[in-house]
Amino acid sequence: MVPDAKGIPWTSRTGGKQFVDYDPNIVLKNEGNNSGDISGSQHSILTMDKAISDLEIKLMASRAERETIQKDPMMSEGVKNIESTLKRKYFMVIGINTAFSSHKRRDSVRATWMPQAEKRKKLEEETGIIIRFVIGHSSTSGGILDKAIEAEEKVHGDFLRLQQHVEGYLELSAKTKTYFATAVSLWDAEFYVKVDDDIHVNLATLGVTLARHSKKPRVYIGCMKSGPVLARKGVKYHEPEYWKFGEVGNKYFRHATGQLYAISKDLATYIFINQNVLHKYANEDVSLGAWFIGLDVEHVDDRRLCCGTPPDCEWKAQAGNICAASFDWRCSGICRSVERIMEVHERCGEDKNALWSANFVQTIRTSS
Repeated sequence: MVPDAKGIPWTSRTGGKQFVDYDPNIVLKNEGNNSGDISGSQHSILTMDKAISDLEIKLMASRAERETIQKDPMMSEGVKNIESTLKRKYFMVIGINTAFSSHKRRDSVRATWMPQAEKRKKLEEETGIIIRFVIGHSSTSGGILDKAIEAEEKVHGDFLRLQQHVEGYLELSAKTKTYFATAVSLWDAEFYVKVDDDIHVNLATLGVTLARHSKKPRVYIGCMKSGPVLARKGVKYHEPEYWKFGEVGNKYFRHATGQLYAISKDLATYIFINQNVLHKYANEDVSLGAWFIGLDVEHVDDRRLCCGTPPDCEWKAQAGNICAASFDWRCSGICRSVERIMEVHERCGEDKNALWSANFVQTIRTSS
């Protein structure tokens, strides 16, 4: 990461006067200048500092991206053509985590909250929302599992294939890291969202929720939790590196639950630049939280991103508090989602026109 320029000692010369170790919180004293001149100079320097810092981050990302492409000849054509792709500014990229065996789950999502065909294209062009099912490759590249996904892609065109990732339940942390690194390379968006394929999402409500934080740097949004670190082998969510978290029985640091979370562009860029040195824990949501725990990141705990299924989300909708996402905690998703997601959609879904009239569309800008 590029350090904040405000904390770096530096020198400058203005009218023969030399200032060292600039601190924006200290008024510079320069004989012959009035307070108005000093204030204006400080503002100009601060503006320049921020511009330089932003350019340095973009430069580092560009260098890391070029090195990644050069080292991996299998990188998709979409990544190689990033310059043309990034001409468009998007609002959010939603990656739906899925598996080879989840064809019915994907169809249930397509039949409920994920727009299809021309509507999905309109969603991208008019509201700046990209939605893709995210999946890597099987251990036997080009085998029957990969061919099945390729056939499904020809029908729907709604996949993001992670060329460098081999699918596996114990590889979810690696998949999450690769997803964010790939997504920020392909699309220039304000937010990058990860969603599981067995939860219900109200896209307009999610968009409005994220738009409230669109001008904040380094923001991490989700339903924050702090579960126990499970040291005993054989249990679900066992943490092999439990000893790193202190005494047995301790809890994890606060992190967003894995069903749905969102991060701002600068955090996705941070993952992209540092992907080779970011440590992976057993649980992907813990891994993501760990990557941010030592950074100056704002953690936003928003319970609209983790409502229960009916009657919980239905009661809230009737009271005017529509949920952005709904699932069953006991199942870490909607229990029997293929059979029940339509019921959740009908009882807890937002108005069908909400997506096309939401306020967050005003934040979309096409870069020049």
